[in-house]
Amino acid sequence: MGILYIVGTPIGNLSDMSERAINTLKNVDLIACEDTRTSSVLLKHFDIDKRLVSYHKFNEKEKSSSLIHDLLNNKDIALITDAGCPCISDPGYILVKDAIEHNIEVISIPGPSAVITSLMCSGMDTSSFSFYGFLDREKKKMKEELSNIKNAPSNLSVIYESPKRIINTLEIINEILDNPNICLCNDLTKKFEKKYYGRVSDVLNTLHNNPNTELGEYVLIIEKKHEEKIETKEENTIESLIIDEMIKNKITMKDAIKVVSEKYHYNKNIVYDASLNLKKLFM
Repeated sequence: MGILYIVGTPIGNLSDMSERAINTLKNVDLIACEDTRTSSVLLKHFDIDKRLVSYHKFNEKEKSSSLIHDLLNNKDIALITDAGCPCISDPGYILVKDAIEHNIEVISIPGPSAVITSLMCSGMDTSSFSFYGFLDREKKKMKEELSNIKNAPSNLSVIYESPKRIINTLEIINEILDNPNICLCNDLTKKFEKKYYGRVSDVLNTLHNNPNTELGEYVLIIEKKHEEKIETKEENTIESLIIDEMIKNKITMKDAIKVVSEKYHYNKNIVYDASLNLKKLFM
């Protein structure tokens, strides 16, 4: 029985190809790849001459069956994608799942990952993050996905986006997630690698003024807004908070309603009802 190797390849800079990955590709019987033309360039660079088999998201089920047959007949196979790690927002999981079900050994050969590479240079707390791959192209579904991201427990959310859609996606993120802090990476590990930090609105302004915005792939890290926690005594009612703000800041009740709702994160209608209770007391 053969072995299935899942091999990570460079995401842009060929110098990131590991010695172990090169040796693995040189010693397998065949290589399954996302695009034979793209992979041929990589393999030629490292003097690797092996039979290539096309394996992509449109033929995964069909090709998986034939590759499993080869593995069961003692052929070692390596799976690679156009860039980065197979199965991570790229084809591969069906083949791996089938191999496991047939008791075929699966070995991962680590390699560059756009997700991890972007997190490393984000300057954000990466102790908790979620990866979503590409968001849905349909606007309504994308908004639903972003709403789910907003309510997710992870501090950071990582998504991929194409250069043609990055502006539109950021505008929707600005709307749904209320202008969050982001790290936007473009062409990671390549010669013209670029990173943008700050609020979505600021990054959008920069991209609008950049004639090369629609060049290169993007990785976007979204940081959740941290709402300031205000400690209040349990016995403090909304009415008392309104009076407190009016006295301390010498403002009207109308202004105090706005301050209390924003400062303590109360629904504005609830604060308004509390102000009516106060008016009844002083009538």
